Amino acid sequence: MFEVIGERINTSRKLVQAAVAERDADYIIDDVTKQQEAGANYIDVNAGARIGHEKEDMTWLLDTIQPIATVPLTLDSPDPAILEMAFSMVEKTPMINSISLEKERFDAMMPFLEGKECKVIALCMDDSGMPNSSGDIFGRAKTLVEELNRISIPTAAIYLDPLVQPISTDSTKGVMVLDAVRAIKAEYPEVHITGGLSNISYGLPQRHIINRTFVTLMMAAGMDSAIIDPLDKKIMATIRTSDMLLGYDDFCMEFLKGVRAGAIES
Repeated sequence: MFEVIGERINTSRKLVQAAVAERDADYIIDDVTKQQEAGANYIDVNAGARIGHEKEDMTWLLDTIQPIATVPLTLDSPDPAILEMAFSMVEKTPMINSISLEKERFDAMMPFLEGKECKVIALCMDDSGMPNSSGDIFGRAKTLVEELNRISIPTAAIYLDPLVQPISTDSTKGVMVLDAVRAIKAEYPEVHITGGLSNISYGLPQRHIINRTFVTLMMAAGMDSAIIDPLDKKIMATIRTSDMLLGYDDFCMEFLKGVRAGAIES
């Protein structure tokens, strides 16, 4: 079944930043509860937007969220020191967001990840910039898997992000990432494919219908996770329906449950 990483607890969002600055626990608890009820499998926690306050903000967020968290957390920071602190605080095996092949980030994150029991989001990015072809994406994915395996992160714990790019600037960008996902899954059936989807529609009108259509195509290619807003009922309904049509929903039980709950409507 498709895994949803709830993206809402991020201090780059104005309401979240205000709640964190004011230590408004009720707001954070309500938002996390709603994400979980909507079907989030992980809650991403990012406290990086308030420069100079990340450590205390992340500590407060984890203290606030963990007592009501029914799903694992995704610890989201470019700073290994913040991640080390956060890792020591969590109760359930977390996901770490993220590592890439950019030298500065790679060299900082690999020592942190070595020996950790966790899942890892790995971006197909290197110092040359965004990938320009499906071959670029596949080559970077292969290097990431090999390097993470080398420090004993199992392939099944790796969530590769192929880096979706806007189709408005290049009409081949959708096909490029779809081809890359198929190639990665053919080579590494146990690896997961994740990432943000909304970049595909950047600069175009009616972005929601583009995003919903694209997630269906990506799921058919092998994507099995995404970093999204689980309170977006229409994309969640699309994901549940696609899971059913791709054969991942035994006897259509999750689809029927969603219909009965009013989460899936025509």
